[in-house]
Amino acid sequence: MAQTTHALSTQPVAAPTLAAPAAPAGSSVRRPLPLDRVQLAGGFLGDWQRLNAEATIPHCIERLETSGVLDNLRRLVGESDAPFRGPLFADSDLYKTLEAIGWEAVRGDATAFLPFVEDAIRLLAAVQAEDGYLDSYYQGPHAGERFTHLIESHEMYKLGHLIQAAIAWAHAGRTDLLDLTLRYVELVHDTFGEGGRDDLDGHPEIETALVELSRLTGDPRHRQLARRMIDLRGHRTIGAGQFGNPSYYLDHQPLREVREATGHAVRQLYLLAGATDVELDEPGTGYRQALDALWASVHEQKMYITGGLGSRHRGESFGDPYELPNDRAYSETCAAIANLHWNWRMLLLTGDAGHANEIERGLYNAIAVSTAADGKAYFYSNPLHLRSGHHHEEDAPSSRLDWYFCACCPPNLARLLSSIGGYLLTESDQAVQFHLYAAGSYDLGDGISATVATDYPWTPRVQITFDAPTVRRTQLRIPAWASGATLTVDDDAAAAVAPGTAEVPSGVRSIELHLPVEPVFERAHPWVDASRGTLALRRGPIYYCLEEADLPAGVRLEDVVLPPEPVAVRGSASADLDVPVLEIPDARLRPGSSLYSTQPATTSEFGPVRAIPYYRWANRAPGAMRVWMPTT
Repeated sequence: MAQTTHALSTQPVAAPTLAAPAAPAGSSVRRPLPLDRVQLAGGFLGDWQRLNAEATIPHCIERLETSGVLDNLRRLVGESDAPFRGPLFADSDLYKTLEAIGWEAVRGDATAFLPFVEDAIRLLAAVQAEDGYLDSYYQGPHAGERFTHLIESHEMYKLGHLIQAAIAWAHAGRTDLLDLTLRYVELVHDTFGEGGRDDLDGHPEIETALVELSRLTGDPRHRQLARRMIDLRGHRTIGAGQFGNPSYYLDHQPLREVREATGHAVRQLYLLAGATDVELDEPGTGYRQALDALWASVHEQKMYITGGLGSRHRGESFGDPYELPNDRAYSETCAAIANLHWNWRMLLLTGDAGHANEIERGLYNAIAVSTAADGKAYFYSNPLHLRSGHHHEEDAPSSRLDWYFCACCPPNLARLLSSIGGYLLTESDQAVQFHLYAAGSYDLGDGISATVATDYPWTPRVQITFDAPTVRRTQLRIPAWASGATLTVDDDAAAAVAPGTAEVPSGVRSIELHLPVEPVFERAHPWVDASRGTLALRRGPIYYCLEEADLPAGVRLEDVVLPPEPVAVRGSASADLDVPVLEIPDARLRPGSSLYSTQPATTSEFGPVRAIPYYRWANRAPGAMRVWMPTT
C-alpha cells in the first residue's frame, strides 16, 4: 500500500517483533504467525473478514461521525460547536476503529481508509495536552477532573485501546500515532508507576496493552507497570462502587488468590488476558494457578453453550456457578471477544488444544451471532432464547441495531476480524500448529508455503498442501467434538485420530483431515436449571436454533417440542439464509392452557421443523428464537 513518510518514534521499536496481536516476547510454547504471512481466501472466515473490510469498518467510520465521537475532539480545537455526545468512554470507539484499519494495512491495502486515519490522528495530536494527556471527556465537559474518578472514568481503558491502535499502525510502518501514545503513557508512568498513586481504573484493559507495548518497544517498564496495576487490584481500594460489591471491579481479592470468575464479565476477562500476557513474558509471576482455576470456573461452570459469557444484566456480570438463564443471558459481544483474546494467550502459554476449542466455539457462535448478514447491524447482548412478543430494549433487542449509545461492540468486532488471521496458526522451533481451519495460503517460513482448501465448518474435508516437503513437524488440533476424525498424510491410508492434537512428522507434502460434522443433540449439566429437559443441536462447531420465521402462521415457538430422543436430523436447502440448515422430522406441539394446572400437558403431531445456525437468526424478521429446545 502507498504510505506517507512519518517521523520515527523517539523510542525505537524492538526487533524482532511479530506483526500480530498478542505476540509474546518470552519463551512461550507457541508464537503467532504474523498477519502478513496469512492470506484468507473465501470460506467462513475469509468471507467474514472481507465483509468486515467492505461493510463493518466503513459503517463504524460513518457512525463515529454521526454519533459525535469525532465532534467531541473537534470541539476542543474549535472545529465544532456541538455539545459532547455519547458516553464518557466514547474515544475508545475511535481507537478500536483505528486499530482495525491498522491491521488491515498490515495484511493488505487500506488506502481507502487513509483520509479518515489522517484526519483522526491530526485531531488527536491537536487535542493532546502538553504533558501528554488525551481524553475528550476530561479535557471537555469535565476539564480539570482528570484522574479524579478512576472507578468509572475509563481513562486507562481508553488509553489501552489507543495503545493497541498505535501498535497496529507501527506494524504497518506508521509511527506518528505511536509517538503521541508514548507521551500519554509516560504521563501514566509518572503518575501511577512505582512510588506514584496506588488507585485503580475500574475497567481493566490497559494491562494487556502495556505488555504488548513493551514487546513493540523493548521497554520493560511498560510490562512492569501492567504487573503493578494487576497486583494493586484486589485490596478493596475501589470500595463497593455503584453495585455495592468490590467483586464487580475485581477488587475483592488479589488475583493470585482468586478461584472463581466474578463481576463484570468483560472486565474480568480483560484482566485475565493482561495477567496471561505478563506470565508469557515474565514466567514465574505467580498468576498461573489462578489463571488455570479461573479458566475452569469460566468454561466449566459459567459459560453458555454458544461461548457466551455473563448471565446477569445487572452489572453485565457473571452469576453463580451453573446460573445460565437463556432468555436473560446478557452474553455481551465484547465478553465473547475478550474470552477469545484470553484463550489465545492461554493457548500461547500452555499449548493446550482446549483453549483453541473455546476460541472456535465463541468465534462461530457467540461472536458471529452479533453481526447481521450485511455487516452493518449488531447485537450488544446475545440471548439464547427470545420469547414471542418480546419488548424491544437497547441492551436486550429483538433485532440487531446499527449502533448503540454504548457502542463498544461494533468497533471491537472490526478490530478482531481485521486481525483474525493472527489467531489461526502458531509455530515453534520444532513444529507448526494449525488451530483453526480456514481456506487460504500461509507462509510457514523455512521457504515453505501451505495452501488450505476447505469449506469448513460446513464440510468435513480440510486439505493442506505444502509447496515443498515440510522442514518442521505439523500439529493439527482435532476438536473435542470431532470423534471419528481421520487423517491422511501424503499417500498413506486414512488413520483415526482422537480429539486433542494430531502430530505429523516433517518431510510431508500433503495432509487431509476429515472432521465429521454430522448433527448431534447435546444436554446441559443437570444443575443448569434453565436448560433442564431441553436439547441443543450442534453440527460441527455450529450451534443451531429454532426461529419463529420458520413456523407456519398461527404456530407459537413456545408450543414446539421435541421427543426426548429425536430421530436422525436431515440437512436441508436454504434459499433465504445462504447457509446449511437442518430439519428435525418429529417435532410435536404442546400448547399451553391455564398458567398452572394439575393435568399433564398433551401433545399433537406437528412434523418437521427447520433449525438454522444460531448466528444467522434475526436476519429475516424480528421474532421468537431458542437454542435450547424443550422435549416431551
